[in-house]
Amino acid sequence: MQYLASWLAGSGAVNIFNLMEDAATAEISRSQIWQWIHNEVKLDTGETVTTSLVETIIDEELAKLGDASYADATALFKEVALADDFAEFLTLPAYDRMP
Repeated sequence: MQYLASWLAGSGAVNIFNLMEDAATAEISRSQIWQWIHNEVKLDTGETVTTSLVETIIDEELAKLGDASYADATALFKEVALADDFAEFLTLPAYDRMP
């Protein structure tokens, strides 16, 4: 969410926890989550990755960030990671949200 919020604000790369993150990292992350949901992957805990589980984790992570400025980033992430159909690229729907 931090990277997507920064990208939507115009930053191409962002330092998060001393690592430079960019669109490729966000693309890989959302693609992996989409695949886990659609292939009903089981975690080490035995829990299956579902849309509901991902939404719960998103809410938990947003609570840790403690900032309401992630609404657009969260909506974008959910649009591309939780959709029935796989979006070709994360950045395509992101452009519609940029100022």
